[in-house]
Amino acid sequence: MTGSVDERIARVAFNDQGLVPAVIQQWDTREVLMLGWMDAEALRRTLTEGRVTFWSRSRGEYWRKGDTSGHIQLVRGARLDCDGDTVLISVQQVGAACHTGDRTCFDADDLEPVSGGRP
Repeated sequence: MTGSVDERIARVAFNDQGLVPAVIQQWDTREVLMLGWMDAEALRRTLTEGRVTFWSRSRGEYWRKGDTSGHIQLVRGARLDCDGDTVLISVQQVGAACHTGDRTCFDADDLEPVSGGRP
């Protein structure tokens, strides 16, 4: 069941601020690149324009990834999780995903967890 863009967006469980977390993942390697926030309009733009758009909580405005840096995210797929409260956007990342210039935002700080044993 696909439905119209409005019907698909209506299935999203946005939080009290009208936002949903969007996990951004490289489409072919499955590498997690970053996490951003989207409201219904940012999600609509992402689903219909082929480029990822976020809602900036700090600036209070929309921003399309790469418009100033050139490090664009071309949409390859989009999925909603089982609870409807997180979206997964598969992209072709061009350039760095992180504002620091790193490939991914998750390169910075390894928390060095104890590895679990066998189940």
